[in-house]
Amino acid sequence: MTQKGSFPMIPGSIGIFDSGYGGLTILDKIRTELPEYDYIYLGDNARTPYGTRSFDVVYKYTLECVTKLFEMGCHLVVLACNTASAKALRTIQQKDLLSLDPKRRVLGVIRPTVEAVGSLTITKHIGLLATTGTVQSNSYPLEIQKLHNDIVVVSEACPMWVPLIENNEHKSIGADYFVQKNLENLLQSDSQIDTIMLGCTHYPLLLDKIKQYTPENVRIVSQGEIVAESLKNYLNRHPEINELCTKNGLMRYFTTESVEKFASSASIFLNEEIQAEHLDLD
Repeated sequence: MTQKGSFPMIPGSIGIFDSGYGGLTILDKIRTELPEYDYIYLGDNARTPYGTRSFDVVYKYTLECVTKLFEMGCHLVVLACNTASAKALRTIQQKDLLSLDPKRRVLGVIRPTVEAVGSLTITKHIGLLATTGTVQSNSYPLEIQKLHNDIVVVSEACPMWVPLIENNEHKSIGADYFVQKNLENLLQSDSQIDTIMLGCTHYPLLLDKIKQYTPENVRIVSQGEIVAESLKNYLNRHPEINELCTKNGLMRYFTTESVEKFASSASIFLNEEIQAEHLDLD
């Protein structure tokens, strides 16, 4: 266990950050695509959820965690969190990196998803399922309009989905009610939707139920594979960053809350037992 105010040095690891557990679905796909790299996963579980918090608070918390990962030796950090990507990424990239270290990089999950989705829709009508915070941020429609100004985006906030997953109730019959209700709301809002984006990293755990209540002609887009492929391409395009990343196939997990609780809950997302370490941000 890490003592208050101290932190382990693991130079060269790629940092994967999320406010909680959902980023583990992104990490899982990244490690499948790039297994040789070293990774640190940091979950700010003590302060989750981020989705209901203001822009200023999400930015503050995200910056603290990014700074900590930099201090731990990461030259590249991926915000595997839609809320952090929506509310904090741009400010960190444009302002904070200049003072922290202009040679380090922070990436998000929204931009790669938006870049990929344009080639997937035929009707040019896309549905977004996400947390209330991500929907209210309007980040997906704004980013999509920058690249694809002919695409219409309809959003549906799903406030119950994350609690269902984190309480391991996502396979229960009770979860069907909320999944069906949100999908009906979305599809009734726009009958031309042919592609649905899962705008929360938790949602792949509900994929079977989502498919059950989605017409067969509607494509469902999950972020994990997209982000993993995008990261691979990024490292190929930026050898100066890639050279700083160590490649020993190592993996370490850190949480700002209970390590026992994190390890137990993480198994829901990874289908394997893990060992976690506690990290104080003070």
